[in-house]
Amino acid sequence: MSRFGAYILGCEGLVLSRAERDFFERVQPWGFILFARNVDTPDQLRALTSELRGAVGRDAPIFIDQEGGRVARMGAPHWREWLPALDQVKLNPKASVRSLYIRYRLIADELLSVGIDGNCAPLADIATAETHPILHNRLYGEDVVKVAERAASVAQGLLDGGVLPVVKHIPGHGRSTLDSHLELPRVKTKAKELGWTDFMAFEPLAGLPLGMSAHIVFEDIDPDLPATQSPDMIALIRGKIGFGGLLMTDDISMKALSGALSVRSRAALRAGCDIVLHCNGVLEQMEEVADACGDLAGEALSRAQAALSWRKPPLPIDIEALDAEFQSLMTGETVAQAGDERD
Repeated sequence: MSRFGAYILGCEGLVLSRAERDFFERVQPWGFILFARNVDTPDQLRALTSELRGAVGRDAPIFIDQEGGRVARMGAPHWREWLPALDQVKLNPKASVRSLYIRYRLIADELLSVGIDGNCAPLADIATAETHPILHNRLYGEDVVKVAERAASVAQGLLDGGVLPVVKHIPGHGRSTLDSHLELPRVKTKAKELGWTDFMAFEPLAGLPLGMSAHIVFEDIDPDLPATQSPDMIALIRGKIGFGGLLMTDDISMKALSGALSVRSRAALRAGCDIVLHCNGVLEQMEEVADACGDLAGEALSRAQAALSWRKPPLPIDIEALDAEFQSLMTGETVAQAGDERD
């Protein structure tokens, strides 16, 4: 039986070095993630995704953060540019479910054309007046029901385009007033309120194949550990929220977490995360993570295999017609086509 490492890894540049190829062949990461440093042209990107899969000798999933707006690793002149999601929603709230579907169906088409079959979206975090600017306008709204509906539409757009969605940041990052890339956010809100707001937004998405944890402390549930490393929070994600998919950490190298990467990684896996995400492509760090995590096994391996079973050929689309519909929705001319979303 093939072995897969319990980690998703990046790479340093536009092509793989010999050292990277040898390392990936040896440690067999379950999947890969790409960033702007890895992106130049469509031909280059297709070659890189082919190299990555060639290094491990299988059709490994390859992820990217292509939300559109501020978080877009692929941009002009080769790929579409988008408004931040919340800005798009505000242009025509009544059409937001449909417009977000179209946006991510078109994004999926661009991703799959260069060999990328996983996208770190949708975001089901709830926007608040206090949400840190690093996150705020990437979100889909302030109402839990609308956010869940819009996030489900994003996920469906990706799936229809043959791309796996990764719902984030479970169980909710919207109350963070800090940038978790740099600091550990702490939330004082009581668990009962979180249950019918932040956490509830993820419940309708619990059947999706992949999710990403939040590096954030919920003090009323576990005052000591961020959700990524908290057995109590992972139990809540699996129990109350009901998420049954493969749960990856947010980037394990973010400064919200402390300690050596090996310590961080083992803590996340012990808490109940299935797989560790390491993003910066530094080979020495990736070696440390791989050594700490070992291979996927047991329920984590089963969830990983189940997630890959969601990969399907894309449904046919008329790109010109979708582009035209999207533009008309943004100008408010065809609101009636967008369904009956509540105000």
